[in-house]
Amino acid sequence: MTRTEAWSIVCEFIQSDALRRHSLAVETCVSAYAARFAAEGVDLDAEAWTVTALLHDFDWEIHPQAPDHPMKGEAILEARGVSAEIRRAILSHASYSGVPRESLLEKTLFGCDELAGFLTAISYVKPSRSILEVEVKSVRKKMKDKAFARAVNREDIVNGALEMGVDLDVHIDFCIRAMQARAGELGLLGNVGGPDEGNSNF
Repeated sequence: MTRTEAWSIVCEFIQSDALRRHSLAVETCVSAYAARFAAEGVDLDAEAWTVTALLHDFDWEIHPQAPDHPMKGEAILEARGVSAEIRRAILSHASYSGVPRESLLEKTLFGCDELAGFLTAISYVKPSRSILEVEVKSVRKKMKDKAFARAVNREDIVNGALEMGVDLDVHIDFCIRAMQARAGELGLLGNVGGPDEGNSNF
């Protein structure tokens, strides 16, 4: 499956711009890691990583309750011709699915999912409302504030880095930089340097 086909599925099942942008944010982080790992000599299918990240929450609006998401969504993806590797990775990102995270793709998706959402939330409370203003120290501070972005599982962020074998601060910094590089597309430029570039998908 190509990225274009995956994005078409996302737009078919997700009507919320915020959730679409979350899919793009997770894709941004996961694809950045794919590029880094490939440069380090890891043999991987970069487009499969992109497709996995885009589709990981595609059924959230129709299956908003666990364990329906992503279990019921998996059958839809199978019918659409999505590979077993991608479907398994999507199942594994939900710890309650019973599918253990074994591959580098599975661990990376889990490691980036909650963090991408958290970085987005932090961007929105910055004076500039921009990811460009987000720093590791502010992320670590907000992680201790349980009243902020309550829906984000801090334990998953910490465990995600652990499973990837990456220092948490390094992981946070890597994802910040990846999202900064696509700030306009993610709607996270805020009022820095003028209006957001936007995204033709919205």
